[in-house]
Amino acid sequence: MIKNPFLTYGYNGPEYFCDRVEETKRLTTLLTNGNHVALISPRRMGKTGLIRHCFAQQELRDNYYLMIVDIYATKSLAEFTYVLGRTILSELKSKERKVWEHFLQIVGSLRTGITLDAMGQPSWNLEIGDIKSPKTSLDEIFHYLNAADKPCIIAIDEFQAITDYPEQNVEALLRTYIQNCNNAWFVFSGSKRHMMGEMFSSPARPFYQSASTMSLKAISLEAYEQFIIFHFQQAGKLIEPEAIRYTYKKFEGTTWYIQKICNELFAMTEQGSSCGIKEVDMAVSYAVDEKNDTFQDMMTRLTAKQKRLLLALAHTETGIQPTSGPFIQKHHLTSASAVQRSLSALQEKDILTSNNGKYIIYDYFLNLWLKQQ
Repeated sequence: MIKNPFLTYGYNGPEYFCDRVEETKRLTTLLTNGNHVALISPRRMGKTGLIRHCFAQQELRDNYYLMIVDIYATKSLAEFTYVLGRTILSELKSKERKVWEHFLQIVGSLRTGITLDAMGQPSWNLEIGDIKSPKTSLDEIFHYLNAADKPCIIAIDEFQAITDYPEQNVEALLRTYIQNCNNAWFVFSGSKRHMMGEMFSSPARPFYQSASTMSLKAISLEAYEQFIIFHFQQAGKLIEPEAIRYTYKKFEGTTWYIQKICNELFAMTEQGSSCGIKEVDMAVSYAVDEKNDTFQDMMTRLTAKQKRLLLALAHTETGIQPTSGPFIQKHHLTSASAVQRSLSALQEKDILTSNNGKYIIYDYFLNLWLKQQ
């Protein structure tokens, strides 16, 4: 039994997964009917949780090899190949010996870096630098996917990362491999909506019209109320509906932040007791303070102009145009061009995101922390 039902990482079954009934049905239906899917939503809205929940459905679990490949931190095609190969082996090693042996037989360029441990299980001992020819290794990996004894479903998390690789034509290369692979279906998951939209909707891009698109929106307040109240009651605890609505509004329905605050509230509330808005504010304060050292370190890595702009945005209503004269004058910034350069730099660092010309601080806790500075 899980001590705290409000998970902030991982997946522990449908009991601890809130709603997404229609999204689960839609994603499962698309994949089982031979479609690739581009799953697009803001970060921390629950894309990976939804994928794990779909992968837990019996229809997928029993009939496919299922893999989630997180490429957020990858910087090159070699790193992509490394993470993809390692993830596939990690998934297959829990299967029968003949399953992972088949993989090892095909990936000749990687075989020398994969050894058997004391239990006779394959162990990935490769370093990224061992991927001498990424295209050769990719060719072998996709050859395996095509020849696997069961169809494969591969979810690639933060797929837009491939657009920053230094190699040319990475999109076209991967599109060709995927197009020629008849035994695997892909979920391309991404949080940068503009970049993902361009990749899959622009006629000039290789992935144009190659996948069905799903946009993940916030779970409804009503569904979250039922979910939260149920788990508090199961533990002999109470939470005021107003506290749930207050939390939901504060974080605009963003899944991870609601889970984090409910995790704090659940831990704070004794059996037989109730929590309300006052406790929500305490939980938020704890969560923001927990990140203090991380945020301080982040600020030391910004230029003075970037810091000043970030603080100005945190103390300004969302939707204000930061390159406008009144904004620049009010916050003693230098010029529109300097502000634009800082905006671009902060976006590259994933501190800011833009939506319809509006600049937003990605992390709600960072935004609250900056307001205190």
